[in-house]
Amino acid sequence: MVLFFTSAVVSPASTIYMGRDKVENEELIKYAWPQDVWFHVDKLSSAHVYLRMPESMSWEAIPEALLTDCAQLVKANSIEGNKKDNLTIIYTPADNLKKTGDMAVGQVSFHSDKRVKRVHVVKRENPIVNRLNKTKTERQVDHEQERIDRIKKESTIRRAAAAEKKKAELELARAREAEKAARSYESLFNGEYNDNEEEEHAIEPKKTGRELEEDFM
Repeated sequence: MVLFFTSAVVSPASTIYMGRDKVENEELIKYAWPQDVWFHVDKLSSAHVYLRMPESMSWEAIPEALLTDCAQLVKANSIEGNKKDNLTIIYTPADNLKKTGDMAVGQVSFHSDKRVKRVHVVKRENPIVNRLNKTKTERQVDHEQERIDRIKKESTIRRAAAAEKKKAELELARAREAEKAARSYESLFNGEYNDNEEEEHAIEPKKTGRELEEDFM
């Protein structure tokens, strides 16, 4: 079972979720979305808490209020960490989590330590924890089907974006061709006009006396 929480400190509200036990944590490590952000108490046992990132948000710039919600939820769901002050919470994108076969259940490392950030928690903030717990829901998740649905949706979005880009490029190419044709026509028209104008304003050569006499006769 997966536990879901809603943080309304940002708009639109964000979803935070975690596994009920270490077995479910293993599933979440495997199936968490790449853009989700993973939170854990540093150097202590705790729940694996995930933030489902809104599309417009960067994990490096999570709003402070939302970051605090996630950190407080992690602390509150650590048996040892919940009793301590001045904890460090670590977080990183889910696609930076590294799991090898020799690791214990629920244990993870990172592909890149440079993509791990830290936030300091002075103490438990009960108003925050209580607010989040009031939004808690629990449900069984078909992780594999959810993964398939996500990939399909992302593929549809990518195809639509590619089609829109191709359409814009085609329209631009047509506009350029039309502009090129207009310039060519204008150049041709101006050339014909100038030729006619030269013919209309041509000066006849003077006739000789003999030619004048022949015209008279």
